[in-house]
Amino acid sequence: MKLYHGSNTEIKAIDFAKCKPYKDFGQGFYLTEIEEQATQMARRTASIYGGEAIVTHFEFDEAAALKDTSLSIKRFDEPNEEWALFVMTNRSREQQHPAHEYDIVIGPVADDTIATLFRNFEDGIIDLPMLANGLKYRKISSQYFFHTPQAVAYLKKL
Repeated sequence: MKLYHGSNTEIKAIDFAKCKPYKDFGQGFYLTEIEEQATQMARRTASIYGGEAIVTHFEFDEAAALKDTSLSIKRFDEPNEEWALFVMTNRSREQQHPAHEYDIVIGPVADDTIATLFRNFEDGIIDLPMLANGLKYRKISSQYFFHTPQAVAYLKKL
């Protein structure tokens, strides 16, 4: 499967030290199967940090990764209560990080439109079922998160 990474620089080698913490699935390397989503991220990153908007293409051997019993893979098919709590834990600066031990996590992106729902939940304005229900009506994009060198071994730069 083809995956894309949008940035302000070409990715020649994946360097976890350059990955930012407190993201949806933690500190790691993020990609998407939606090329337009990667293009938008590249433009946004370049406008904030300078440089050129660049989308780097990768091939992900998902079938082989899924067969590798040494890898721990978590997939969220839709935003739900479990996903929301997982994202909030990874984004929290009060939690110990890494907050999980998955090599790969696949699931929806918690974009800025979802941040308000998270804040309302954290402030006690809504409960967890209301948060999960609110997520059903959001346009959701996807992300693939690679957390370890063992996981990255299933990516090939194109």
